[in-house]
Amino acid sequence: MSTIRDLLERAVQLRASDVHIKAQQKAFFRVNGLLQPATKNPFSAEIIRTIVTELASPHIATRLAESHEADFSYQEPGVGRVRVNVFFGQGEPAIALRLVQTHIPTIEELNLPETLNTLIDLPRGIVILSGTTSSGKSSTLAALIGGINRKFERRIITIEDPIEYVFADDHSIITQREVGLDTRTFGGALQQVLRQDPDIILIGEIRDAETLRIALLASETGHLIFTTLHASTAAVAIVRLLDELPVSERDKIRLALADNLQAVICQRLLPDVDGQLMPAAEILLNTPMVKSILLRNQMDLLSAAIETGGEDGMQTFDQSIYRLIKDGQITEETGMRYATNKDMLHMNLQGIFLDDAKRILSALR
Repeated sequence: MSTIRDLLERAVQLRASDVHIKAQQKAFFRVNGLLQPATKNPFSAEIIRTIVTELASPHIATRLAESHEADFSYQEPGVGRVRVNVFFGQGEPAIALRLVQTHIPTIEELNLPETLNTLIDLPRGIVILSGTTSSGKSSTLAALIGGINRKFERRIITIEDPIEYVFADDHSIITQREVGLDTRTFGGALQQVLRQDPDIILIGEIRDAETLRIALLASETGHLIFTTLHASTAAVAIVRLLDELPVSERDKIRLALADNLQAVICQRLLPDVDGQLMPAAEILLNTPMVKSILLRNQMDLLSAAIETGGEDGMQTFDQSIYRLIKDGQITEETGMRYATNKDMLHMNLQGIFLDDAKRILSALR
């Protein structure tokens, strides 16, 4: 039993997503995106070091001693799995804990567009989940993998750092590999994954050019790849991918993306009218229009293609926010605060819709 067992039990009861512990300060829970005090008394640096010793395995302790920070997972008996990040600030230890969910959500439970359910049926290619930190990417990935698990007989291998959702085999066979526990390095696991007979590979995050190359190779050889990327919009996600590469490789990889990309989903979490978090989702699908844009390297047209692609299941953030407002799920004030183009959203809410995006794309057609 760990020193913070009681704290973790209360976090589960409150459905907190995170617990923050800092030396000489009270602990805090994050519930529905907001911080609230979790303890009456502050934690001393000595107690935090004791907690770290209890949570960290020997190889994690070595990593922490070398780099002064570590990211790993911990299983509290009777409570569940926790993602742990240990770091230092002004020489004092601090801990951020994220509770790993055991319930695998569905697309419907996450209030995401029905279009995402079509991604479960894809035979091959790359699907990218993007957004800022704590935007719901991991939950959406879990919903997609869970949907496949309930529907198809597939061999699924995940490479995660660390594991955030734990899957139980249903129709599929799933092996989850955690960096530091099941494999020494992210790159090492990726180099071996194609020899492990996967149908579907979940790559926790595209972190560098080599990861992108392996993902593209896997998709070209008939595998379905799910991964995440930190980017503010779907169009920016594609540009960021290419920017990870040496200039000499960008054209080659861009052409490979045109053939193998299936979708980019970008998320933002907004407070709804009940104070819960609600996702707004931007959806880019590799339609013939998007493929043509990629082939021609006209990245500045991607946003216009998303805006005009409603019939194909695409939508911008602002179109998603507009629907949430109209459906009464979020307030207009909230929508305006999170919108990409506040002036355009304001006009849409007044019933004014411009055709600028169609005009921009007319030359491409």
